[in-house]
Amino acid sequence: MVNFGIVLKIIGQLLFLEGAMMLVCLVMALCYREDDVMAFAISMIFTVCAALVAKYFGRNAGNELNRREAYLVVALIWVVFCAFGMLPFLISGYIPSVTDAYFETMSGFTTTGATIIDDVESLPHTILFWRSFTHWIGGLGIVFFTIAILPSIVGGSIKVFAAESTGPLKSKMHPRLSTDAKWIWMVYLALTAACVVSFCVAGMDIFDSVCYSMSIAGTGGFAPHNNSLAHYGSSTIEYIGALFQFLAGMNFTLLYVVLFKGKVRQLLRNSEFKLYCCVIAVSTALIMYFLISRSGYDFEHAFRYAIFQVVTFITTTGMFTDNAGQWPHFTWIVLGFCMFIGSCAGSTSGGFKCIRGVMILKIIRNEFRQILHPNAVLPVKINRQNVLIDKVPSLLAFFVSYILICLVASMVIILSGVDDTNSITIALSSISNVGPALGSTIGPTMSWSSLPEGVKWLCSLLMLIGRLEIMTVLVLFTHSFWKEN
Repeated sequence: MVNFGIVLKIIGQLLFLEGAMMLVCLVMALCYREDDVMAFAISMIFTVCAALVAKYFGRNAGNELNRREAYLVVALIWVVFCAFGMLPFLISGYIPSVTDAYFETMSGFTTTGATIIDDVESLPHTILFWRSFTHWIGGLGIVFFTIAILPSIVGGSIKVFAAESTGPLKSKMHPRLSTDAKWIWMVYLALTAACVVSFCVAGMDIFDSVCYSMSIAGTGGFAPHNNSLAHYGSSTIEYIGALFQFLAGMNFTLLYVVLFKGKVRQLLRNSEFKLYCCVIAVSTALIMYFLISRSGYDFEHAFRYAIFQVVTFITTTGMFTDNAGQWPHFTWIVLGFCMFIGSCAGSTSGGFKCIRGVMILKIIRNEFRQILHPNAVLPVKINRQNVLIDKVPSLLAFFVSYILICLVASMVIILSGVDDTNSITIALSSISNVGPALGSTIGPTMSWSSLPEGVKWLCSLLMLIGRLEIMTVLVLFTHSFWKEN
């Protein structure tokens, strides 16, 4: 049976974290002296009060979680964080609709980056910062962040890590989960800081550099300008953006090994990294060909726009430097595939993940070999290590669930009156946490404000399902989850 006391206790602790985030924004709002000061002050008070209430009701609970409670905590905290995270938008009046405010906040924390705001440049500085800040905290995970700074809350529970982390194979650098989390956050901080410095050197001001860097490190996509990085018209800034999106799409454990241990060979031998690079290279080449032959782009512009859009789609960041909605339709297929496959497990990106792609390719190869050698025992090996046999059914269940959810969601969106192309890419973009759609009515440079309210709530659910890798959310709706034994 679920121990709701410990669930409330953990949610209360995490809401204190969100209150601290709002305090940072409140200080910033006071510095800029804009009209969102009271919005963050009131939001912080509401959030802290809710944290105190949750802590009170969970005061007698211990620190030990079972697997069921871990999955419930992870799913609930994302819903609750978004409920309180939308308060600054609502109270300030910049997003007066609850539906739109919740959509925007869920899009932020899940690092999707789809927005309902048509003119982001009309927002005050602190609201813009809050949008990017939600990306940055949500990038590696709300609970994972808390494990790094307050490990006693969940007793360093590996069950919580399993419920929130991405990818089918979990890699650890240290026996203690809290130490592991701290090292990964060190990599995350270093990546963000390096991106900030690089943008500043390239001519971007400090506020924009911080906002863009938090969005890029979290592979989110929210930007302080309507035209995203295209606002600057700078090839240097665009290449820097593509580079750091590429790095943010790598497995952070692998990045740690390369940056802090100097083991570059381990990177070059990694199967997932090789597939990640291969998909980017092939997709860029294909799009370049069509941009040059069909759209009249010169080589440098074709390369720059192609590499940026491929990287931003495969890492599910969703920024833009050109309007891909005006490109030849074949390029939409390529970008749609990048949107689906995603980048590496253990990164801040969404999507199916390249590691699962590697596993599927190896399973297919083994099936061909089994036809020729029926009695052979052919294990699936990833990076010279055998994959446990129970991972194969889990992989296939995830793949089928991913496809079915996309199909059902697409049909629901079509029935709501949205055109076919947009409906499919909206569903795929939401569950893959990408952000932009591909179509004429809602293209990669447009907001999602014109969608019906019901579709926005559906997309919010899809974002959550995609961010928590489907099963963490769907298991809550099974009868067996709530049975006592």
